[in-house]
Amino acid sequence: MPIINKTYEIYKTTVEINSKLEKRWRFDFGKGLENSVLEYLEILIMAKNAPKTMKVGYLLKAVAKLEIIVLKYRLLLEFKLVNETRLFQIQSKLAEIGRMLGGWLKAVQSL
Repeated sequence: MPIINKTYEIYKTTVEINSKLEKRWRFDFGKGLENSVLEYLEILIMAKNAPKTMKVGYLLKAVAKLEIIVLKYRLLLEFKLVNETRLFQIQSKLAEIGRMLGGWLKAVQSL
């Protein structure tokens, strides 16, 4: 699924960014961001494989988790911990993932 592939790419980028953060940010904030993206990926995979009656619940959890990830990336930008251009590219990908998730949720709710 494209949404899972894009989220996987975000996870790889997040790991790369975390490895370049200063030590004081890497183990608390950076690791928390990595874990959030990984949990989001897990929720998407569970939603993909869940029976139709359970998909909506997983997708609603995914919406909430994505919002948390977006806020954490915004903090990276506000604290100027990572190159702005790179963060804007990531935020653009996250917005696209959000649109895909919204479309998936809408399709499942209409069944």
